[in-house]
Amino acid sequence: MDVLRTPDERFYNLPDFTYAPNYVEDLPGCSGIRIHYVDEGPADAGPVWLCLHGQPTWTYLYRKMIPEFLGAGHRVVAPDFIGFGRSDKPADDAVYTFDFHREMLLAFIDRLDLRNIRLVCQDWGGLLGLTLPMSRPARFSGLLVMNTTLGTGDLPLGEGFLAWRAYSRSRPDLDVAALMLRSVAGLTEDEAAAYAAPFPDARFKAGVRRFPEMVPDAPDAPGAALSREARAWWKEQWQGKSLMAIGMKDPVLGPPVMRHLHTIIRNCPPPIEVPEAGHFVQEHGREIARKAVDALD
Repeated sequence: MDVLRTPDERFYNLPDFTYAPNYVEDLPGCSGIRIHYVDEGPADAGPVWLCLHGQPTWTYLYRKMIPEFLGAGHRVVAPDFIGFGRSDKPADDAVYTFDFHREMLLAFIDRLDLRNIRLVCQDWGGLLGLTLPMSRPARFSGLLVMNTTLGTGDLPLGEGFLAWRAYSRSRPDLDVAALMLRSVAGLTEDEAAAYAAPFPDARFKAGVRRFPEMVPDAPDAPGAALSREARAWWKEQWQGKSLMAIGMKDPVLGPPVMRHLHTIIRNCPPPIEVPEAGHFVQEHGREIARKAVDALD
């Protein structure tokens, strides 16, 4: 397997992101692939906030939320998906499958022996992350869910997502910095550059290209049956506390998608609506994180 590794110097002096990198590179099914994660706060802290990003972002997306979780005395663990952030990037697009990434996340949770997990997810962090607790129910105690969905394959994909997938297909060398500047009002040039830091050129963007294609779009698509199982599990068996935040300006996974997801999550209170937020809700995440600390305690 041809595996690319972004040079470390591209991650120097990132705005508001000074966390020491941690790595694991011998997870089952991912041998030889180095996976990066942030791990901050007391190792013996009660709650562990497991923060899962989406596409085309990485753990930098959580820079405004991590300090709030740490300020509560909790632990934060935030991995980069393979193909993103400081994690290695297989060059072959075919490596990127739903099951490959899901199994990596389960192996990662087991390796770090994470318990009392509060799952924090958005975009692909939810498409994959929301399928995890049913496989490790004893490890999860809380959920903070932001603009995402379950790819069950038995509902039509929205026009917003189909437009995004077509846009992504037309740009195999997607300009990540430009996309983030268009998507997040008030984002600085340096912050946009930090989002683009993992991707020196198109060779490093196989994951960026593949993730829109991985969304299950038919009942027999990879990941669809598993996502339907997760849908039933959240509705019928979830025992933990939940909180939902919705970026109201998201054209892809915005209010209609999130209100449907809200009906699936057992005992989820009314969502927090963030009028000024688009798809990347974490850019407005400080107050959301504060509310989540209170709501999930």
